[in-house]
Amino acid sequence: MLHPFSSISLEKQGRFFWPLVILAVLTMAAMNLVGAPLTTAAAPAGIVSYELAGNVSGVEKILASWDAMARERAAFVQGLDFLFIPIYAGAIAFGCSMAAGVLRRKGWRVASLGAPLAWSVFLAGLLDVLENIALVVMLFGAPVNPWPQIAFWCAVPKFGFIVLGILYSLFGGVLHIVWRKK
Repeated sequence: MLHPFSSISLEKQGRFFWPLVILAVLTMAAMNLVGAPLTTAAAPAGIVSYELAGNVSGVEKILASWDAMARERAAFVQGLDFLFIPIYAGAIAFGCSMAAGVLRRKGWRVASLGAPLAWSVFLAGLLDVLENIALVVMLFGAPVNPWPQIAFWCAVPKFGFIVLGILYSLFGGVLHIVWRKK
């Protein structure tokens, strides 16, 4: 299976990877800063609590804990998240691709996981778009079924794919550093 960036040489992938990582970190920091007031007793993890509420009553409690300003911030965070999706997906997919290249050069069998993990991060991005649509519908409308369930069942695998992609990228990156020093 080819990874999404198979047409770009491994050496050139870093030219795309590092700017995307920096942009992802800056965007995530902005989202966390703007979204800080969304952390309440009903939403201890802020916007993530909203994503994972999973049912109408949970969403209603969270929305009731947010005043008008917090809801505006939640809407702004959702807008930023739509911009964040291609940034994080690109960064993590490049990381998976680069890690696979490092592992392939050493003959490690786990190199074969790089391409599916890179593609899974793009699937995570699509799930994130669907999740965001559900969250925005509830934010500007009413929290009714099936929107909380859609948000939940898109968020859970999204986070799983992202975490797996990051762990694989870090694994390959650490091994690259270790092997370069030898």
